[in-house]
Amino acid sequence: MNMLKTGILFLLLTLLLLLTGYLIGGVGGILFFLIFSIVMNFFGYWYSDKMVLKMARAKETTQEDTPELHRVVDEQVYLAGLPKPRVFIIESDSPNAFATGRSKNHASIAATRGILRILDREELGAVLAHELAHVGNRDTLIMTMVATVAGTISMIAWVAQWSMIFGGGRRSHGSPIGLIGLLAVVILMPLAALLIRLAISRTREYQADKTGALTSGKPMELANALRKLQSGTQAKPLDIPKERLETVSHLFIVNPLLGGGLGSLFSTHPPMEERTRRLEAMRYPAL
Repeated sequence: MNMLKTGILFLLLTLLLLLTGYLIGGVGGILFFLIFSIVMNFFGYWYSDKMVLKMARAKETTQEDTPELHRVVDEQVYLAGLPKPRVFIIESDSPNAFATGRSKNHASIAATRGILRILDREELGAVLAHELAHVGNRDTLIMTMVATVAGTISMIAWVAQWSMIFGGGRRSHGSPIGLIGLLAVVILMPLAALLIRLAISRTREYQADKTGALTSGKPMELANALRKLQSGTQAKPLDIPKERLETVSHLFIVNPLLGGGLGSLFSTHPPMEERTRRLEAMRYPAL
C-alpha cells in the first residue's frame, strides 16, 4: 500500500513538472525540463551518497574501531538478507542514524556516537533494521528522484520569477491567461511540489518502520528507540550548519531539525506519535 501511494505521488509530481514546463515554454518546455530532470537524476544516482556523507561529516569506521556497532549491523543484515553496507560514524552526541547509497550492493549506514550511548542493544538493532529497510526498499533512489524533480520545478519557478521582474513575462505571456499561468508557476507549483515531496518522504518512513520492525522482530524496541531519539535530538541537536542539515535531514531516522507548530506541517518525517502507534499495533494487533 505504501509503495502504491509512493508511485501515485511520484506520478503527480512528474505531471506537475510537465505542466510547469508547458506553462513556461509549451511542448518545447516539457521536453527541455524533462531531459534536464533525467540528467540531474543520473548525477544524483551516482554521487548523492558521497555528498550526503560529506555533509553529515561521517567517517568510515572499522570492526576494530566500533566492534559492537559492526556486530549489530552484521546481525541485522543477516536477518534482512542484505549485503553488509559500509559503516560510518558521526562524531556527535546528538543521537541519530541514516542510510544512503544507490543500491543494495553500494550502500552505507551512519550512526552518531550519541545513539550508541543512549540505546540498548535491542533498540539499536531495531534502528539499524529501519535504516537497512531504506536500503532494501531503494528509498535513497526514490528520494533522489523526487528531490530532483521537485528541485527542477523550483528552478523553473525561480527563472519565471526573474522573467516577470524584468518584463519577459509580459512579452511572452501578454494575455491574462498567460500571466495567470506564469503566476501559478511562480507561486503554486513550488508549494505543490514541496507538499508532494514531503508526503512521499513520510510514506517511505512509515514503510521503513514497518519493514525494520518485521525483519528485526522488534516493533516495541523500535518504538521505544524513536521516543528516546526524539528527546535526545531535541536536547542535543546535531552540530552541523543548518543549510547543510536541511539538505540531508530527510535521511535521518528522526528529524534533526528542531521544529513544532506550523513547522511540523512541512516536516520530512511523520508525527512521532503516529509512528509509535503503528509500531505498537504490530506488537498487539487488533483481534
